Amino acid sequence: MRHGEVHNPDGLLYGRLPGYHLSELGRQMAERVAEHLSARDITYVVSSPLERAQETATPIAKAHGLDLATDGRLIEADNVFQGKAFGVGDGALRRPENWKHLVNPFKPSWGEPYIEQVVRMMSALEAARDAARGHEAVCVSHQLPIWIVRSFVERRRLWHDPRRRQCTLASLTSFTFKGDKIVSVGYTEPARDLVPAHLLAGAKPVKGKGKAFGA
Repeated sequence: MRHGEVHNPDGLLYGRLPGYHLSELGRQMAERVAEHLSARDITYVVSSPLERAQETATPIAKAHGLDLATDGRLIEADNVFQGKAFGVGDGALRRPENWKHLVNPFKPSWGEPYIEQVVRMMSALEAARDAARGHEAVCVSHQLPIWIVRSFVERRRLWHDPRRRQCTLASLTSFTFKGDKIVSVGYTEPARDLVPAHLLAGAKPVKGKGKAFGA
């Protein structure tokens, strides 16, 4: 699961910075997904250590009478632009001081290599599978790592246009295992009606409203 909306009035790329919590709308999203999953056979709930993910996972764990586990491998991808405004229409790509970080979009050169994200996310998925073997687990993480591990499993290239990620706020990307092998991938948006239109998967970016990348 991707976490819910974050309170980010300055429109910063917050990355792994501490202190970024869910907005009131984000909390509504978390409760909605917890309700959506209330009848599922969930025996393990685990989250990235970042506050926004922990706050999203908590209602799900509570609904199933479970303690919330934490796995550092589910954390957001590292990014050199963390703490800066870096979004649609802010001119970041035209600033010479940023060019050195943009030389290789296939790696990517501005942050944690895609293949490293695959390794840690697959490891976290397998650990959750083992913790809930025969049942279901919920892992709460972040948009980019979720999209990258899904792309890997579905055998797509890892480099991509961020605007094309199918990983909306509070969405569920589901991996079904048969034994130790992933046999299918699913995607649902239980809180879709709560997500602002410009933040839905595949939505066209709007100037001034696209700054919370890497969320």
